Amino acid sequence: MAQVPQTFFDALAVRTWCGLALESLGRAREEIDAINVYPVADGDTGTNLYLTVESAVAAVEAVFTAYDVGKPTLADAARAMAHGALIGARGNSGTILAQLLRGMAQVLAADGETAHTDGPGLRLALRRAADSARLAVAHPVEGTVLTVASAAADAAHDAGDDDCGAVARAAYEGARAALAATPGQLAVLERAGVVDAGGRGLLAVLGALVETFTGEAVPVVSGAYARVETEAEECADVLETGGPAFEVIYLLEADDAAVARLRERLDGLGDSLVIVGGDGLWNVHVHVDDAGAAVEAGVEAGRPYRIRITHFGAGDAHTTGERLPRERVQRAVVAVVPGEGLAGLYGEAGATTVLARPGEPPASGELVEAVRRAHAREVVLLPNDAELRHTAAAAAEQARTEGIRVALIPTRSAVQGIAALAVHEPERRFDEDVVSMTSAAGATRYAEVAVAERQSWTMAGICQAGDVLGLIDGDVAVIGTDVTVTAATVLDRMLSAGGELVTLVLGDEAPETIAEHLEARVREAYLAVDTVVYRGGRQGALLLIGVE
Repeated sequence: MAQVPQTFFDALAVRTWCGLALESLGRAREEIDAINVYPVADGDTGTNLYLTVESAVAAVEAVFTAYDVGKPTLADAARAMAHGALIGARGNSGTILAQLLRGMAQVLAADGETAHTDGPGLRLALRRAADSARLAVAHPVEGTVLTVASAAADAAHDAGDDDCGAVARAAYEGARAALAATPGQLAVLERAGVVDAGGRGLLAVLGALVETFTGEAVPVVSGAYARVETEAEECADVLETGGPAFEVIYLLEADDAAVARLRERLDGLGDSLVIVGGDGLWNVHVHVDDAGAAVEAGVEAGRPYRIRITHFGAGDAHTTGERLPRERVQRAVVAVVPGEGLAGLYGEAGATTVLARPGEPPASGELVEAVRRAHAREVVLLPNDAELRHTAAAAAEQARTEGIRVALIPTRSAVQGIAALAVHEPERRFDEDVVSMTSAAGATRYAEVAVAERQSWTMAGICQAGDVLGLIDGDVAVIGTDVTVTAATVLDRMLSAGGELVTLVLGDEAPETIAEHLEARVREAYLAVDTVVYRGGRQGALLLIGVE
């Protein structure tokens, strides 16, 4: 359906642009994924850009829905677009795109009461976008989306017309020329016979901007932008050697000073560092070998959440430090975890994680996306929560329709997931690995210590708000007033049936001495039983206990 051209850049133009950009990225997603060889050849740039814009679209639609009469201002729509992209940004290119949109929004929303802007305003917005994105990247590299964004801003500045459509078209043409030149700026692109994937995605977004103001779709970019060498075995010469093993992404609530310190800390831990945002909310992206340290740095800076940790490779590709472009690993583990500390722990063990914040369980679509991010032929899915079993089953079924072999292990607690992950061996047959992991999880009794939020009936009697509850295998078994005493009682009941290993996962609100007290109790009362302690972060429960 032909679009009605937008003469000025107003709230409706923002809405139209976002919708057209999502459609354009949807059409180009697989092509962009296929040419993704830099900075990591993990074949997900198109998908990450699509998910980032999808979040922006949802935020803009929510603003329009909130208006019963009239429509939002340009500032309302632009801020919503930027915020939606920020909280939904995925991957290196998605994070940079979020900053590009934020830079534009800073100009478009500068005068909160302005109904619209024109060509000069669009020029300024594109310039701010390119400059702010470049500043957000720790070590800018030419031949990437940053180069394409700068070229678009330069071309828009040189356009002689003050019409938004003419400015948008000039930006698009400038970006297209810059994109075609990227193989000459990055050797890895030249060897692969492709242009920069992030820049290709930005071109799709700018093409949608042209269509917004002119009503005319730009020609589909193809041919010269397709991979020259299409078979994986023909691409051995484009492998990037070395490089960190994990991608870590999280949202962070922190002030500017703390983020400045975080930049310095993360820059020393890895590469591909991009931190975007402002006004107390940031999106952090980095590639590191020590995923736990990257998460801990975020905890020191402020409050990280929506943490995603992706392991880049496995098998030969991982052990040699090489990454195969578009090549799926054989097997991966995807796990839902309740806290930042456990996200780091699972990530270090090679799992792709989905953070479940208290009261905000992940939807099946988020689990499907995590399975896709794992980029494996076979996936073991650990929901780590009894209430997530049906959600995980739906996600597994969806992933199977996409040709991924998925096994769902019905873990009901993160400590069962830890036990399963401990015996995971990607080299053995899939069925054998799943049986071993299922057996380890099933042999682990689990418990948690939490504080009651309200009065209620339990299997142990009536509890009042503020009481300390000890739950064993999901049922309340102990009601107490002291966290450490209640935890000790729960642990004694669990060990009365035997055990060889106790796992303690401490939440942020747990007493500082509880681990020391429980370790001493196990050491003194239960011979030959070992204890391991992990920091779980903001995991909801004060303490998680596992007994194997």
